[in-house]
Amino acid sequence: MKFFLSAFLTLAVTVLGLPSQGLTLPITYTANLDGPSESPPNASPGTGFTTVIFDSAAHTLEIHATFSDLIGPTTAAHIHAATDSPFTGTAGVATQTPTFAGFPLGVTSGTYEHTFDLTLASSWNPAFIAAQGGTPAGAEASLDAALAAGKAYFNIHSTFRPGGEIRGFLVVPAPATLLLFGTGLAGLAGTRLRRKKQ
Repeated sequence: MKFFLSAFLTLAVTVLGLPSQGLTLPITYTANLDGPSESPPNASPGTGFTTVIFDSAAHTLEIHATFSDLIGPTTAAHIHAATDSPFTGTAGVATQTPTFAGFPLGVTSGTYEHTFDLTLASSWNPAFIAAQGGTPAGAEASLDAALAAGKAYFNIHSTFRPGGEIRGFLVVPAPATLLLFGTGLAGLAGTRLRRKKQ
C-alpha cells in the first residue's frame, strides 16, 4: 500500500505541478538493471528491475527488486553511492553489507522486498557511515542527495562478475510512466470499490 501511495504522491507533484517545497513525501526511484550498464560493461543476458522508496519523514528505505537470467549465482546486492558524475562511474557501497538482509543468494533469478530503518547503523555500510560524519543521520542525508542527483545505483553481484553482473542508476520515473501507473491505480481502486459494494 505504501508503494502505491508513494507513486501516487510522486505522480501528483510531478504531473500536476503541485508544490513540493516543505513537503516530506516519500520519493519513488526505479532502475532497469542489466550488464551493459555495469562498469565495465558486460554481456550478461541478465535483467532486473528495482523500485526504491526513500521516505525522509519515516526514515525508511523500501526496496522491491526482481531479476532473472544471470550467468552466475548471486553473491550480494547493494545500493552504491555517490558517483562523481550522474549516471556514470562507480562508488562504494552505501547500504547494508555484506549484502541486503534476506536477499536471495546462490540463485540466477529471484525477487526481493524489504524495508530498512535508516536510523539503525545496521542498515548501512559502516564505512559509508564513517565517511558521512559517523552517524546514520549523516548517511541518510548523503544517500538522499545522491539519489536526487542521479549518483546512486542498484547493483547485483554474482560469481560471474564479483564487482557486479547487472546494475542500474536510480531515477524518478518519467511523468508519462507515472501517469500510466496512476491511471492503472485509479482503475484498480474503482474495481475494488465496486466489488465491496456488491
